[in-house]
This record gives sequence, structure tokens and C-alpha cells, in this order.
Amino acid sequence: MSSEDLELRRKAVAELGREMRALVETMARTETPTAVLEELAGEVKRLEARFTGRRRERAEVPDVDVFPFGLRMFSPATGHGSPIAPPMDIEETDRDGMVGRCVLGVVHEGPPGYAHGGLSAMLLDELMGWACAAKGLPAMTIGLDVRYQRPVPVEMPLLLKARVTGIEGRKITVAGSVCPEDDPETILVAAEGRFVAPDLDRARSLFPKAGTYSKFTD
Repeated sequence: MSSEDLELRRKAVAELGREMRALVETMARTETPTAVLEELAGEVKRLEARFTGRRRERAEVPDVDVFPFGLRMFSPATGHGSPIAPPMDIEETDRDGMVGRCVLGVVHEGPPGYAHGGLSAMLLDELMGWACAAKGLPAMTIGLDVRYQRPVPVEMPLLLKARVTGIEGRKITVAGSVCPEDDPETILVAAEGRFVAPDLDRARSLFPKAGTYSKFTD
């Protein structure tokens, strides 16, 4: 696939993902009459049948992705093609390491009005992984200690941070936090993650269909 075709495909995936997220959010927060829900279920089933083409095998990397720790279009945390992702946008800064921004919706609720605690853990886990990769060590989570200091409201712009605090061989320690974007000194969720960077043999075993292992260290 040419680079131009790849960008067009990524754009189409992102556009469909955006509309799917809007549909899921509308479904979650609208008290639609039962008869209409039944009708809509049939329409969605017919729409699903229009997804034609080869289905990816388990563990096969989508052609729109960059692996490891690059663009992941269907990631439940950052994927702009995912119907369930916020999605979180990530950038690297000199001061804070990796920074993520997102807004969680009603579809992400745990307690009414607040995000499910697992969503905070997932987003921090993802951002911490990016922090490891930014140090040249694509790594996998082996431990995540999460401290929920205040509930995380839905429909509030959030700022997430992740910074590598220690490297010992293949083991990396990362600190992370979630706070309101307009009040970055107020910590809603704090976490410490422990990661390990797999060697080449382990990477090949874990990701046999990845196609490239150049970013994993010997």
C-alpha cells in the first residue's frame, strides 16, 4: 500500500471511529423507546454485514498501525478508529515526559457522573508504556499500583502524565497521574507502574505476526 493510500485509509478509519463513538455515546445516554431500540438493532445488524474483506487473524497487526508503540488505530485507549476509546491524544514534553489529553463520556461511567476506575488504570497503563518507548525501551506491564484519590468526572477535559523514574537493566519504573486539565495540581488518580522490556527472542514469541522487531533491544 502506498503512503498516500495508507493515509487515506487511516483518515477513513478515524472518521468511522468518530461516528461510531458518537453512536455509542448516544445509545448510552438516550432513553430511546423499546420498539425503536429493537428496530435499531436490526439496522445495525444489517450494517455489520457491509463490512467485507479479509478478517485479521488474532495477533495480526492492522495495516494502518505502527508496532510496537507507534500509531494504534484500534487501541481502546488511544485509537481514533476505536468505538470505545476516549480517544487519548499523546505528546512528549521536556518537563513532564509523556502527556495525554482526553474527555471520558457517559459510556465510560462507573458511578453515575464519574468514570469507571478501570478506565483511569487503562489510560495510565497506556501512557506509561509510551513513556518507556520514548526511552528506547518498548516494554510490557508487570505491575501497576493505582491510588484513587478523587473520583474522575466524565465530560471533563483530563490531563494525564507519565514519567520514567528508574531503569534497571530491562526493568523500568514509571510514575503517572490523572488530573483536570484546568487544574493540573489536583491529582485525581496517581499510579506507579513496573515494566519490563522483552528481549528479541521473547518478543518474537509474544508477537509472532508483528513483522518487525527492530525496536526491541538485544
